[in-house]
Amino acid sequence: AAGRGVQGPLRMAGRRWRSGAGSPDRAAPERAPRIYTRTGDSGFSSTFTAERRPKGDPIFEALGATDELSSAIGLAGEFSSEKGHTFVDQLHKVQCMLQDVGSNLATPLSSAREAHRKRTSFSEKPILELEQWIDSYSEQLPPLRAFILPSGGRSSAALHFSRAVCRRAERCVVPLVQAGEADPNVAKYLNRLSDYLFVLARYAAMKEGKEEKIYIKPE
Repeated sequence: AAGRGVQGPLRMAGRRWRSGAGSPDRAAPERAPRIYTRTGDSGFSSTFTAERRPKGDPIFEALGATDELSSAIGLAGEFSSEKGHTFVDQLHKVQCMLQDVGSNLATPLSSAREAHRKRTSFSEKPILELEQWIDSYSEQLPPLRAFILPSGGRSSAALHFSRAVCRRAERCVVPLVQAGEADPNVAKYLNRLSDYLFVLARYAAMKEGKEEKIYIKPE
């Protein structure tokens, strides 16, 4: 279904009940909506502007990469939460921002009406917030004197993995921005996010007392 990784499927927060037809004392469970729609079985899906495009379209490639990024960050967040890291709330906020990124990507500007654009616009504010976070953690880290390999414990390694996925998402988004189909701020956000994840990976390793492995040229 369109937007499954953008806004997520409709989920029931709990069982809701309605009065039964036979007796006011009886209640019948309300049928939950099906997760599958069958509308994508032909290899096409819909954008927020109701366009039907092949699932291999660059827009859906970018949406998929963004969804993978949120999943990777979710995993990193769980590892980090187990270690008591205070930046977990920031990772949750990033995941929420990635939902907004997806909404923008799912609204190609070539077919978007003004109402669409207003609803899915992406501002510069979250980019500036990432830069503030990056500066704050960078000030606490030792100087970078060698090429660091993804390592430093589970939290750090998962954050490095998230950074790599973020780079791929950015590579998917940049052509859309260059084609005038997505907001430039979306690409800027992903660019800063990869820097944030790199710095955060180093910070997590430092706080956990884990050694960061560095590149050593093979002899």
